[in-house]
Amino acid sequence: MNPPSIVDSDPNSAAEAQAVLLAASHHDLASLRRLLCTTSASVQDPFTWFTPLHAAIAGADPSKRPQSSNENGVANGGYINGKTNEDHETDADEAATNTVKLLLENGAIWNDLSKNDETPGCLALRLHLPDLYNLIVDAGVRAEILLSHLDSYQQLSDQDSSDDGKDGSRSNSPPSATTMTEPTPTTIIHPPSPPSFSEPQPNQPTYLSSTVTFSPSRILDASANTVMASWESSIMTLTASLLAPQAGCRILNIGHGMGIIDSLFQSTSPQTHHIVEAHPSVLARMREQGWYEKDSVVVHEGRWQDVLPQLLEKQEMFDAIYFDTFAEPYTALRTFFEDFVIGLLDDESGRWGYFNGLGADRQVCYDVYGKVVELDLLESGFEVEWHGVPVPDLEAAGEWEGVQSKYFQLREYRLPIVRFMK
Repeated sequence: MNPPSIVDSDPNSAAEAQAVLLAASHHDLASLRRLLCTTSASVQDPFTWFTPLHAAIAGADPSKRPQSSNENGVANGGYINGKTNEDHETDADEAATNTVKLLLENGAIWNDLSKNDETPGCLALRLHLPDLYNLIVDAGVRAEILLSHLDSYQQLSDQDSSDDGKDGSRSNSPPSATTMTEPTPTTIIHPPSPPSFSEPQPNQPTYLSSTVTFSPSRILDASANTVMASWESSIMTLTASLLAPQAGCRILNIGHGMGIIDSLFQSTSPQTHHIVEAHPSVLARMREQGWYEKDSVVVHEGRWQDVLPQLLEKQEMFDAIYFDTFAEPYTALRTFFEDFVIGLLDDESGRWGYFNGLGADRQVCYDVYGKVVELDLLESGFEVEWHGVPVPDLEAAGEWEGVQSKYFQLREYRLPIVRFMK
């Protein structure tokens, strides 16, 4: 892990950068406004990698605020200069809030990493500063929506010049996620683009042509990425009960995997049960396990992008739809509900869900991308209801032994149930 270098940077500029960090940590708004006229709001300390946002949040640490005492001249009813402790705390909270807002207005990056591998949001969460944490989450949502629109414009431009489209990484990758990189700015004044938070993942063509390994507890791809794991069973149990609460439902599942949720759906005696699966090894295992012969089950071999247009053409309708694919980006999920769910889900009884692993390697990213998806759903005419599911300590349980990426590192899963807006 290499710290930022200040080689070749202007000493005066470096001094200004340190002045910005100091003003941010002291919530000195007057000095900060002046300094930001000539200095970036995203400078980084070369030793801690703190940005001004980190500094402002660290400066609001409640445990480090001075407390009144008789020795400080507070014998007169607990007042300091005519104000109670509570008044001073309110002033300090307001100053910290205004400092964070000012930095964000001046281009501070919401997800820069410190040397301790913390974003500003991670730091606010650890210090129990919910108001500052929410400011960072909201800034992340704004940034991701902007990046999403820019990506859309870029795709339109690329389509004008070339027809060669490429799929991204797995479906629980954040909307703007690429390979996570450590910050290595060449000067303290100009740090790099913000890091993102998902491990390198296979693209779908690579995954579909690779060999997968089955065990009682998981499916791994050829690079030891987890395709599905048995620890998800509690999530699937609640999902199935909420999507298909009674017998006789018309069910569509995208991505069979280990068959956990399809087995749960089967236990409800569905009227019809369509399963879309693209991986040859998974399909072969489904044949071995007798899925093709089960009552009400229709197995569609192929990518959902190819199968669902056929279901639309046949005017198939479903009461419950679940989406859990591998090696696809968030844009695939968005295309799924924008272009297909609208035509396949029953207007009255229908509800659908998806495996919510977006940004699940740290809480702030999980919260940001959850709100991004919620806004995208709203734009498409859907409303979402969230259900919390406790997740065991997967590290302590040895879940990540022999696995390349720890795709879920939080202690609560947010389970989405989506319906048409009424």
